[in-house]
Amino acid sequence: MDPVQPTNLWIPVCCERVMRFNMFVQKEGTAYGALVCTVCSKNITFELEHSADLSAYGAGARALTILGSPKPPNIERRKPDGDATLNDQTL
Repeated sequence: MDPVQPTNLWIPVCCERVMRFNMFVQKEGTAYGALVCTVCSKNITFELEHSADLSAYGAGARALTILGSPKPPNIERRKPDGDATLNDQTL
């Protein structure tokens, strides 16, 4: 049985390009990930947390479905269709 897929997916973009995602595991087993812009080298670091209690992060906290690719396309990102943002239940 296929799991239910959300209708929309967040795409990390910087400098009009999809950001690259790399995952790392330290020697003690701690895992983390990083989104990196291949144009300006801006980065965002993620720490892996199992079964997070979203209420601990304040009212309105949500878990997002986000794309992570170690080799994203090297082309300019087109703007999303207008109705994609209107139908997003995370906004």
